[in-house]
Amino acid sequence: MVKAKIKSSMETDQIKKGQIQVQTENIFPIIKKFLYADHDIFIRELVSNAVDANQKIKTLQSAGEFKGETGALEVRVSVDKEAKTITFSDTGVGMTEEEVEKYLNQVAFSGAREFLEKYQHVQDGQTIIGHFGLGFYSAFMVAQQVEVDTLSWKEGASAVLWTCDGSPEYSLSAGKRTERGTTITLHVGEDGLEFLETDKVKEILVKYGKFLPIPVFFQEEQINNTQPAWTLKPADVTEEDYTNFYKELYPQSFDNPLFHIHLNVDYPFNLTGILYFPRISEKLDLQRNKISLYSKQVFITESVENIVPEYLTLLHGVIDSPDIPLNVSRSYLQADGNVKKISGHISKKVTDKLEEMFRQNREDFTEKWENIRLFVQYGSVTDAKFGERAEKFTLFKTTDQTYLTPEELKEQFGEAHTNKDGKKVWLYTHAPDLHVGAIRAAKEKGHVVLVMDSHIEAHYIGFLESRWTDQQFVRIDAGALDKLIDKGFEAPKTVTDEEEKTLKTLLEQHITEGGYMVKTESLPSDAPAISLVQPEFIRRMEEMQMVAGKSKMWDMQEVVVNVNHPLMRRILEDTTENQGMKIRQAVDLAMLSKGLLKGEALDQFIRKNMESL
Repeated sequence: MVKAKIKSSMETDQIKKGQIQVQTENIFPIIKKFLYADHDIFIRELVSNAVDANQKIKTLQSAGEFKGETGALEVRVSVDKEAKTITFSDTGVGMTEEEVEKYLNQVAFSGAREFLEKYQHVQDGQTIIGHFGLGFYSAFMVAQQVEVDTLSWKEGASAVLWTCDGSPEYSLSAGKRTERGTTITLHVGEDGLEFLETDKVKEILVKYGKFLPIPVFFQEEQINNTQPAWTLKPADVTEEDYTNFYKELYPQSFDNPLFHIHLNVDYPFNLTGILYFPRISEKLDLQRNKISLYSKQVFITESVENIVPEYLTLLHGVIDSPDIPLNVSRSYLQADGNVKKISGHISKKVTDKLEEMFRQNREDFTEKWENIRLFVQYGSVTDAKFGERAEKFTLFKTTDQTYLTPEELKEQFGEAHTNKDGKKVWLYTHAPDLHVGAIRAAKEKGHVVLVMDSHIEAHYIGFLESRWTDQQFVRIDAGALDKLIDKGFEAPKTVTDEEEKTLKTLLEQHITEGGYMVKTESLPSDAPAISLVQPEFIRRMEEMQMVAGKSKMWDMQEVVVNVNHPLMRRILEDTTENQGMKIRQAVDLAMLSKGLLKGEALDQFIRKNMESL
């Protein structure tokens, strides 16, 4: 393909023709159909390029090459529905005729990259956003013709007008601009008419450009905040600023965040941002995708799973890093060592913040614990490294409303909870109101009962037991108290072996509900006569199935009969008719205490008791 030879000046009205230097004439269909998944990306690309052009003039001024006044650096976007045009205008560096030839006629040649390499010693140069190459050509996704009218900052430069209809053919002629900068006009085709609606264009501009560093105006209204809180030094941001920025990010949120973490790293990679801890709800999926990824204040995506560990997707906020590698369309992450380093750093900052809060003000941390507990549990289950560090600030709530660390728990109650095998068995309840009697009995024996009631508790307990192999957790209704923390002492039986078999047979005859297994045990006489329990392993597996959205695999309950309870002697000595009545009454009471007596059975139980009054 031969490039047209063009004179060094465009002062005449003569139009010059040429062909864009591409390897195939099908580059535009490829860009339109495959490179960019969403057609609205062209707005992001063209506005980003316009911001770049403004940043470049600032950099040239800082480097001493541009001696004049920058004037008002801004980007203006407008829509003319009648003329079917969208216009992007900036007051940046502009381009000379040679630069137009170089950057617009050689697809994927990166003007921004070359500029950065030349001015990398100038700090402002690092704010150049994009690559003035393929991004510019995204305009042809909606335009049947594109005009670029540009005037360079260089002394003696003339305005240049570049025109292309989406084929490799282009034309150059004298431009009309009289002030430094570039105006890009898109003549929208039939398949892009939706982008002539001002509401739609504004929505897209706000989505991608809400925090661009140069003022962006749409139909004369500024749509962006050029200095969002994450771009400032933490020392310059007040608590009120952080809260206001959260509301700016999430205007529909009614709750303020619990606290925040301000990220500000410049070595070994560049990373800024603010992460907020919201009040974590039980519905974890509703919390996700609330962290926005930016690259130099240009919005990229809300899918940050590959940038932060899974549990951190429960947080809200902004991450901005030019070192996160994106593909050419800036839509997807590319595999790169920096991503892993950035992910590890963010995780460490979050853990450091939680540990610091716990150390510096435990009372305040404890007040926040119920709102961050699920986050810590989920993080521990999904990230072993976080789980290990989290032990320093993890709190266990007791039924006495006290909060203890794992170490404090062992120091205060370790001896009472050590079984005959030397393992510590921690009792817990998922609903204190359902286990009042069992909790009272445990406390009378010097035990502590933990409140563990989150819907991922089964997974979390499994994680703890995998780390603390000398400890285990058992729900307080998983069996008789003396059996849960087995000290090796057996209460002497007050019935003979034959009487014990008779009791078991009697209960099996009068308990017809499916799934119940009768089990006799020799317990203290003050322990319940009949208890309904579900083995810890079975119940925990059921809970894990339910968290995963699956139905129960088992519905196994055990009816534990305390052969030493005085009621058992009365049952043995009573008439056959009364035996059944007493057994049924005792079982109904046990079921009622577990919330299992329902429907017809509950109605009959109430009527029988009313009749006996």
